Amino acid sequence: MTRLPALFLLCLSLLVPLPALARLAGPVEAVQTGKVRDLAQIRSSRVLRVLVNQSRNSSAQVQGQNIGMEYHRLRAFEQYLNGHARDGQEISLKIIPKAKDQLLGALQRGEGDLVAPGELLDAQAARAVSASEPIVSNVPLLLVGIKGERRYTRLEQLSGKTLALPTGSAAGEAINQINQKLALHKLPPVKIEWVDPSLAVEDVLEMVQGGIFHLTIVEQPIAERWGKILPKLRFDRQVLISEPGEEFWFVHRDASMLRASIDRFLTTYKAPSDQDVAFQRIYRRLYQVRNPLARNDRQRLEKVRTVLQKHASEQGLDWLNLAALAFKESSLEPSARSGSGPTGLMQITPSAAQRVGVNNIQSLDSNVQAGARYLALIRRKFFASPKLNERERMAFILAAYNIGPERVQGMRAEARRRGLNPNQWFFQVERIAMEQVGMGPVSYVNSVNKYYLAYDREREALEAPGQKVASRK
Repeated sequence: MTRLPALFLLCLSLLVPLPALARLAGPVEAVQTGKVRDLAQIRSSRVLRVLVNQSRNSSAQVQGQNIGMEYHRLRAFEQYLNGHARDGQEISLKIIPKAKDQLLGALQRGEGDLVAPGELLDAQAARAVSASEPIVSNVPLLLVGIKGERRYTRLEQLSGKTLALPTGSAAGEAINQINQKLALHKLPPVKIEWVDPSLAVEDVLEMVQGGIFHLTIVEQPIAERWGKILPKLRFDRQVLISEPGEEFWFVHRDASMLRASIDRFLTTYKAPSDQDVAFQRIYRRLYQVRNPLARNDRQRLEKVRTVLQKHASEQGLDWLNLAALAFKESSLEPSARSGSGPTGLMQITPSAAQRVGVNNIQSLDSNVQAGARYLALIRRKFFASPKLNERERMAFILAAYNIGPERVQGMRAEARRRGLNPNQWFFQVERIAMEQVGMGPVSYVNSVNKYYLAYDREREALEAPGQKVASRK
């Protein structure tokens, strides 16, 4: 066999996806740099483009109800601007979700007019960015764990521990400062696990409550808000993570009139006393993931591991995706039954199984075979586009498994019409799902995704028969 030229081999290597790319929240889309606009241009266009942190905590809307903390303030600002319009032309908001660490860059490029992060965001290193008057002052960072586990009272006790933080967390710099102090006392540093970009701050809190992560750090208002939904969380207030900060909105430095309007608005704005009523009603029963690697669940997974691996391999699927779906659907119980027709480990219906050539789904093997084939069918017919990375592809497949592929495709079309990324489920197309059908499919995909991430953290141990999965502390 002749040796391939080195250049050809190099080109081939560039086609192989790197491990890090599998963890992207969504495909990178080319965006056109826009012009910086001040209030006059915004009024002329009748659209205020608001860059928001892609977190359900800050900017979510569910079936017409504003449940994001920033939504209430933004809607009030919209009304304020329209109440001061001289020509009677009303401005509407265009919400543009971005990863937190991309917000200021997007503002600098003119992709939006206003950044409303809903969290602490340091703009010191950003050029040409102007901060509003403080939205919220005296915002401390809280160490969050789970009730029943060790409580912390001093920073030194965090030495050698691991903290799970979402992308762009303000706690990252605080941990760097803490580690400098620990180094002076020759103590091991605090370790940071930067979580998958598909997880927002509220997802990390849910995974702490579920025992998947052990510790995190978030802003106190966020911790206390989600503490009403996640009652097992514990807040270690005695640990001073850093000096309290301030939350701001941000505009381009050349948008001085917009900045002035924001500051005038903030002097009069008061948050509605009932702004969390809908939030608590909608979310109370949704954020309930548990650790899929607890002892009994780990034993159940080991019993069905080989059949999951077999049929995942046949269909070109990651077996841990099958495992995560099975855990969500049946808690890995092959004998699970539903009164409405779904049955077995994968909770697949007889009609769906028949579509992929499986007539009997009573045995474990045939049940998993039908589930794997059905997922592969959805992927092949609806989500085979190379524009989707594998994580987003699986999210769309799961949404389709839950509510039907045609419906999901309709949501992608609506996302494209709205200027959202139709190739990204998390924080993009899921916004359309929240508005159109509620939190059902969003919660479903989120739960399976969290179970997958929990498994993926321990992949090596799970794929080694008889090895015990070590707990991360």
